Amino acid sequence: MKATFKNFGQDQGGAAVRPHQAGGVAGGRRFEDRTAGGLPVRDTAECQSAARSERPVRAPGLQGGQLGRPVRAPGLQGGQFQGGGFTLIELLVVISIIGVLAAFLLSVGGGVARKKYIGTSQSEMASIATALEAYKAQYGFYPPSNPNTTPINYRVNPLYFELEGVTVNTTNNPANPTYTTLDGMQTVTSNELSSLFGVSGVINCTHGSGEDMISAKNFLSDLKANQVGTNNNVAILITSVGGPDASYMPLGGINFNPWRYNSVNPSNNPTAYDLYVQLQIGGKKYLVCNWSKQTPINNPLP
Repeated sequence: MKATFKNFGQDQGGAAVRPHQAGGVAGGRRFEDRTAGGLPVRDTAECQSAARSERPVRAPGLQGGQLGRPVRAPGLQGGQFQGGGFTLIELLVVISIIGVLAAFLLSVGGGVARKKYIGTSQSEMASIATALEAYKAQYGFYPPSNPNTTPINYRVNPLYFELEGVTVNTTNNPANPTYTTLDGMQTVTSNELSSLFGVSGVINCTHGSGEDMISAKNFLSDLKANQVGTNNNVAILITSVGGPDASYMPLGGINFNPWRYNSVNPSNNPTAYDLYVQLQIGGKKYLVCNWSKQTPINNPLP
């Protein structure tokens, strides 16, 4: 491949050549294209300019063949990246939000637990009320309560033995017979009944023999073990939820919560009986009773 330059305007034979017929011009000379295979060859200056424009751009100060490296923040070691931190105000805002959320969750959780305790006690009270009505249908009256009518004595009553039904054993000590529940789980003597509950015996008791025998009946057959407590080793009805505050001990030193019962002179249900329990939840008293569907808070009843 060879390129020759001649004076502008003439060809090899001396004939004039128009500018558009020339392969290119340089300084008043005509550039003729001589190609191999018919491919045009560009002006040398043009080729150099094109080559320069196609070279990769290097970062300042780099030698030939070297590639630029990522720019790091001043003072950072290799592989480290600069990150933003929290300001004091931002930290205080986050802590405040966490505190509000924690208080909200505790409040919601406490409300759920309170409803559960109250609901369980109301269900147990309904079962006792059903048993009391069945007892009345059998005997024509409600079971006796503690004849000492001061409210504090409503907490200790013979309701458990009357609704469970008992048998009596007068053989060992006729003057102080022993009563045993029909399921055989609890016993009480006549003297204990008198000292604790103010009664001399149990009405719902199997007695007599032959055709004259009268059988006691268990009106609380679905009673659970956690619904029975003992006061001075004598069984009484309690609520399964407890205080439920551990610090609430209505009988003092005994960690269970008895059902209060009054059939002698009920002030809230004059023709029937008063049945209730006080629940202490989070330091507040909630009254579950048979004369109101509401749950009064901090009622003065013991």
